[in-house]
Amino acid sequence: MDPRSAARRTAPGAALLLALVTLATGCLAGRGGVVGTPGAAGVRDPYFPRLGNGGYDVAHYDLDLRIDGASGRLSGTAVITARATQDLSAFNLDLSGLEVRSVTVEGRPAAVNRAGAELTLRPDRPVADRLRAGRTFRTVVRYDGEPRTVTDADGSEEGWLRTAKGTVALGEPAGSPVWFPGNHHPSDKATYDVRITVPEGRSAVSNGELASRRTAGGRTTFRWVVREPMASSFATVAVGPYEVRRTVTADGLPVITAVDPEVAGRTPALPARISEVVAWGVKHFGPYPFSSAGAIVGVPGDAGYALETQNRPFFPGPPDSGLLVHELAHQWFGDSVTPRTWRDMWLSEGFATYAEWLWSEEHDGVPVEESFGKAYADEANWAFPAARPPGPADLSRPPVYGRGAMVVHRIRQEMGDDEAFFGLVRGWLRAHRHGNASTDDFTAYVEEESGLELTVLHEVWETWLNGGSRPARG
Repeated sequence: MDPRSAARRTAPGAALLLALVTLATGCLAGRGGVVGTPGAAGVRDPYFPRLGNGGYDVAHYDLDLRIDGASGRLSGTAVITARATQDLSAFNLDLSGLEVRSVTVEGRPAAVNRAGAELTLRPDRPVADRLRAGRTFRTVVRYDGEPRTVTDADGSEEGWLRTAKGTVALGEPAGSPVWFPGNHHPSDKATYDVRITVPEGRSAVSNGELASRRTAGGRTTFRWVVREPMASSFATVAVGPYEVRRTVTADGLPVITAVDPEVAGRTPALPARISEVVAWGVKHFGPYPFSSAGAIVGVPGDAGYALETQNRPFFPGPPDSGLLVHELAHQWFGDSVTPRTWRDMWLSEGFATYAEWLWSEEHDGVPVEESFGKAYADEANWAFPAARPPGPADLSRPPVYGRGAMVVHRIRQEMGDDEAFFGLVRGWLRAHRHGNASTDDFTAYVEEESGLELTVLHEVWETWLNGGSRPARG
């Protein structure tokens, strides 16, 4: 309807009432909070609709964590620098289990309402201008408690894992809200500054590079700096008697490894192995996307899986070559180019699995075609389409990995030119470096850049990626 027509149809009495209501609403907004609208309490991820928050993008997390060695109790201060993407009257943070002691927005106390893992913050009216679309604002949350371990839909555990000798925080897909407040969806990546204070004699390892280490009063504070954007699901803190070692690759890239002393004797060559895999990855996938590499190696039982925590993947025990290649390949596929939603996870796992196949061909004499054939013959890979897992419990099941890798290989087969194929892969990584990408982004990119006929690619998408049954191998 034309708004001018609506205005002409308003009777004088109704117009007066409308003006009074508008005035009252404005006064209430001025007295109670910022003029604007609340940010959404989730980003409507297909599998985790309440994860993440709308209305703002986080640019940087400054986390100051104090961990008690005996109880595992955590006292934290999170300084969150974000840019509003709409005029905000309120906004949410994800935080699970821990007690909130105080919150300020732009230095002024904010009202806090809690519903489960959702914190709703309502800033004071005087900071209204800082929460308008396009403006940057700072939120400070002070909190404490004993972080929880989360059991995922598939039965695996994440979050804050107590180990026999300390703790390790693993966040995929939804574990990070148990140890710091934030916008915990992979579509909102940020840089980090993490200070961890632990009892003297313990090591505290995180992502990025170690900027400082200071001991006083029986406690040591480690400061880790993450310069490249990181999804919170790949953030980690590992505390224990780790032996931390720093070496460099032939190209000068720092390699930082933290190894439990119980298994240190079985991993003397780990830094050299990491350097070798990174150099191999650069050859195939293009420039390494981060300012350091490495690994955190615990002991069996610390966790039930390895995880591609940014800069240094976590391993529950010394990794074999295949697992090391897989998690380091994730630094390109998953950590740098991060799935836009959890439904797009095959883009991460499929490529990392394919990297294993490539490595096995070049180092173990197992042709990629043979790995493809084994994956094709495995019934488990055909339980559902790689790009459409039925639910959260299926995100780490075989089709996401094996069938995802088969899709990658089918593109390579159809292109028939390895130089062009690897150029396509490097271009994909270059186009979305440090960002997010979806299945639609990938299919559109391949259709535009591969030179293949759309009818050929349609067959790949419809049968190998999205089809409901196993196609003919051809």
